[in-house]
Amino acid sequence: AATAPRIPPTRLALHHFDVSYSLQLKDLWPSVRAGLLCEQKYGALLNNFSPVDHVAQELELQNATDFVSEAPKKAQRSQRGAAAEEAGREESRAQEGSGEGRTVTQAETMTQAEMSPPLHASISSNIKCYTFPRGDITRFRPARPDTLGLLDYYLMDAASLLPVLALNVQPDDFVLDLCAAPGGKTLALLQTGVCGHLAANDVSISRTKRLYQILHSYVPKEIRETVSVTSCDGRDWEQLEGGTFHKVLVDVPCTTDRHSVMEDDNNIFHRRRTKERQMLPMLQLQLLMAGILATKPGGEVVYSTCSLSPLQNEYVIE
Repeated sequence: AATAPRIPPTRLALHHFDVSYSLQLKDLWPSVRAGLLCEQKYGALLNNFSPVDHVAQELELQNATDFVSEAPKKAQRSQRGAAAEEAGREESRAQEGSGEGRTVTQAETMTQAEMSPPLHASISSNIKCYTFPRGDITRFRPARPDTLGLLDYYLMDAASLLPVLALNVQPDDFVLDLCAAPGGKTLALLQTGVCGHLAANDVSISRTKRLYQILHSYVPKEIRETVSVTSCDGRDWEQLEGGTFHKVLVDVPCTTDRHSVMEDDNNIFHRRRTKERQMLPMLQLQLLMAGILATKPGGEVVYSTCSLSPLQNEYVIE
C-alpha cells in the first residue's frame, strides 16, 4: 500500500492558522499572515552593563530608533489627535443643537488629554531597544564585546520586551521569570537595574544552559551571582518558594506561531507532537496558577505567549 505523502509541519501550521485565524481576525488575517511569513526583524536591546552611548549613536546614524522611548511620544500624539477629533464633534453637536449646555472646546479637550496619566508611566527608562522603521529591512551587525568581554547588545524580537515592560518592576522587587530560557526576557529584567532579587527558571536543562551562556556574555560576574537560576518544572514552584515574589513573569510555552510557519526544526506542528500541542492550554493554565501562587499578596503577574490563539491567551486567563 502506498504511504501518504509527508506534509511538512510548517505547511500543517499554516493550514491550521488559515482555518482558525481567518475566522478570528477576519479581514485582518491576510496582512497578519503576510507578517508571519516575512523574514523576522530584530530589535537591539542595549546592554547597560557595557558602555552603550557610542552604540546608541551608531544605531541612530543608521536611522534606528529606541522604540521604548518613542512609544510614549506616539501615544501622546495619538491622544492629542483623538482629543482634537472629539472636540470637533462636540462643536458640531453644539452648533446643531439648541445651544443649551456646556460646549467643550478643542483647547479644553487638548488640555484634558495632556493632563491624563501618561501611558508610559510603567515603562523603565533604563531599557533601550533599537529597531529600524517599518519597511526598512536593514540588519543589525553582530554584537561586539567591550574591553571586559561583555557584548554591547542582544538581538531579539522587540515584541518580546512588552511583557517585561508590562511587569513594571520597581526598586527592590523580588522577581521570578518562571519560564526563562533562552534568556532574553531575563536579560531585559536585569537591564532595569532595580531588581532586588531575580529568579530565572526553566524546565529544560539544555535551554537553561543557553540562559547561562547569555548571562555570561552580557552580565558582569557580581551581577550574575545575584541571579538564582534553576531548572525545575514551573508547575511545582509553589512547593519551592510560594508567596515570595512581588512580580512574576509567566511567558509560557506555546505554538510560537512565527517559528511554526517558518522552521521545520523543533516544530510543534510535527505529527508526533500533536498530543503535546493539544495539551498546551492545560500546561499554560497550570503554569499561570503556579505563578499566581508564587506571588506575594498584592503582587503582580504578567502572562504572555507568542501566539495569536485565543485558546492559549484569553481562555487561559478566563
